[in-house]
Amino acid sequence: MAIVGGLDLHRGQITYDYVDTAMGEVHAGRIAPANRDTFREFLAELDTPDAEFVVEGCTGWWFVCDELAAAGMGFHVGDPAEVANLRGRKKRAKTDRADARLLRQLLVEDRVPESWIPPLHVLETRALGRLYLDLIAARNAWAQRIHATAFHHGAPVLPGDLTTADHQDVVVEVAESLPVVNRHAIETALRLINEMSNELDPVRRQLKWVGRHQPGARAIQAIYGIGELTGAIIWAELGDCRRFSSSRRAVRHTGLDITVHDSDGKRSAGRLARQGPGALRWALYESAQTASHRAAPDHAYYRDKKATKGHKIAVLSVARKIVRRCHHILVDLDDTALEPPTSRLPRPDLSTVA
Repeated sequence: MAIVGGLDLHRGQITYDYVDTAMGEVHAGRIAPANRDTFREFLAELDTPDAEFVVEGCTGWWFVCDELAAAGMGFHVGDPAEVANLRGRKKRAKTDRADARLLRQLLVEDRVPESWIPPLHVLETRALGRLYLDLIAARNAWAQRIHATAFHHGAPVLPGDLTTADHQDVVVEVAESLPVVNRHAIETALRLINEMSNELDPVRRQLKWVGRHQPGARAIQAIYGIGELTGAIIWAELGDCRRFSSSRRAVRHTGLDITVHDSDGKRSAGRLARQGPGALRWALYESAQTASHRAAPDHAYYRDKKATKGHKIAVLSVARKIVRRCHHILVDLDDTALEPPTSRLPRPDLSTVA
């Protein structure tokens, strides 16, 4: 390559550090503001498609790699945690220039810890799943505000679910006895809850459509507890399971693994790592809660765990079993697991899947 470099991404600017291998010159600087237009101008100024850059897999990598591909240049996405490990202990101040230089050196030495780059349809499904959870979180936050306001004024206990018309009528009736400003706050919160519910419906339908028509998402629904909605989210967040050398590494990717003593003293042992996608943990936990059903194949395992560790830990233990099963099913599907969703594919016979 004529040009080999690293890019350190931030919302305000992109720091670059690249070497012109033909001239032996190192160039460094900043691209500001950090958007498509200014980055495209920077690439045009290089005046050659014979270039290769590496970026960390943080917010912004999508448009950067998209522009590099459009310019005919090579690109790599480095795993942020692995890049930080390769940086080692800090001997001097950590700067954007130092980060870009490190990425360039890793690329020159062929030591970039590559991140898997999902296909566009996988990225879109991930975005849908995360939007779905953001809307649920926002709706729950407004519901909690209503409960807190009512309790603050000593009002009767309200129904737990405030998304139904009957329960909202109870809230309106209770709000009549509150001061005007608090009544207005509750009415506003109810309107926002209804708006969130209206926004959730089309997102849920899209995710369920993916769950019905994507081969990988359909296949893992053979596992008890996984439905169309959770199947789509789990499939998208796990991605290409062939990149995990074992099902244990797939569990580690979810953040459901239990931490152990760390020599740097920054992690307490015996807690969830929580270093994977939050949407994936949510979908797995929701699926695993069905193990409390007597008909569930993991009910005996759940019951034994619950007797000694409690409901939550028992559900998390079942969730880890679900991850391992998903890993094996998706690996066996090979390339089919990542095909774009299509309504023309027949539903496979999954009755023999353990």
